[in-house]
Formats: sequence, C-alpha cells, structure tokens
Amino acid sequence: MIPDSALDTLFRQARSHNGWLPRPVSEAQLRQIHELVKWGPTSANCSPMRVVFVRTDEGRERLRPLLSPGNVDKTMTAPVTAILGFDTAFYRELPRLFPHRPSMQDDFTGPDKEAHALRTAFRNASLQAAYFMLAARAIGLDCGPMSGFDTDGMDAAFWHGTSVRTNFLCNLGHGDPAKLFERHPRLAFEEACRFA
Repeated sequence: MIPDSALDTLFRQARSHNGWLPRPVSEAQLRQIHELVKWGPTSANCSPMRVVFVRTDEGRERLRPLLSPGNVDKTMTAPVTAILGFDTAFYRELPRLFPHRPSMQDDFTGPDKEAHALRTAFRNASLQAAYFMLAARAIGLDCGPMSGFDTDGMDAAFWHGTSVRTNFLCNLGHGDPAKLFERHPRLAFEEACRFA
C-alpha cells in the first residue's frame, strides 16, 4: 500500500481550489501529467481524452466570454486551464492502440453504432479526466475542476474542425489556501454502497 501521506495528497487533503498563488506551471509538468495519465486503463485501450492547455493571455481571453460569471476570476488567475475533451471518433486510433484486434474499430463505426461510440468516448474520457486530476496532485499541483461554461462555444473556440467535444475544465496551479471554502461533508459507506 502507498504511504498514508500519498493518500492525503491524492484524496483526503486534496481540495478543489478557487484561487491561485502566483507560481508558474511548466510545460514539463503538463507533459508529466500526460505521461502518468496515459497508463490508466480504458476500455479496449481506447484513450479518448484530449486536452487543450490554456496558458497564454490570448487563450484566457478566448475562454473568458464562455465562462459562467462565477468561474471567470478563478480561471483568469489560474496558471493553466485544461480543457478536457473527448474524441467522438476515438475508434480511428484503435488499430494502433488495440493491435491484437485491429477490427475493434468496426464495433463503433456505422450509423447504428454512433450512440455506442459517443457513450464509450464520454465514459472513458471521464475516467481519464479523473486520472488527470490524480496525476496533477501526484506531481504537486492543485486542481480546480468545474462545469459552468458554454459547451457549444467551447467546442467552437477550441475544437473547431475536429471530432472532439468538451467534457469539463480543470484549473491547475498552486492553490491559495486562503480562498478555499469550508470542507463539505461526504456520504458514508452505508449511504453510498451496498453489497449484492
């Protein structure tokens, strides 16, 4: 089992941050996140998550009008905002990613399989997005995941001309503990789980 301190970093002491300290996030750190995330399991190794790392003033200004009012300040001050998307045509990569059965892509192509492909893309990219946050925390960064944006506008601004759609956003950096909310309660095991 990993040390208790690692569990604190990944789960127990980790928080969703709303404010950021003026400390940079390097390209090397963002690459390090991906190097960890890519090893997390997905069905048929489909790996549908795609990411745009917004880290320039120009990129932030493209984001600004697409954000809900409550998300503007925390996003404009974040060193990086990751736009976490899912590739609805992920199956094009399956011959390479699932080489022992290259025909796996046929399970997702055709007019009667579009809904299955979309569900698979969204489910597995959401799983990868959870890995993404754990990886960011593991390398010493804090996360501020959020909904609250114009989804169609985000797709048009950052994924135009692609088969990728936006799932959610995650600010990255070194969180300012002074701007944290009080810790909210969680469900007990008996409330959330059962045996069958």
